[in-house]
Amino acid sequence: MTVAAIKAVIAHQLAAEMKKKRLTKKRMAELMKTSRAQLDRLLDPDNGSATIESLQRAAKIVGRELGMELV
Repeated sequence: MTVAAIKAVIAHQLAAEMKKKRLTKKRMAELMKTSRAQLDRLLDPDNGSATIESLQRAAKIVGRELGMELV
């Protein structure tokens, strides 16, 4: 799986969790202490600029964990 594909899957999962928890993008950005534009980039499956730290913060807010491993 490519990095872009992994990012796309994570972005989709985050968006689904936000919807499940009824979190708007505005509220999610507030909870992440970031801008709405930055959150839009994080949720854009075609934008590869998200940092692991940002993905971890977002995952924690929606009650999930970001897992990574070297195999």
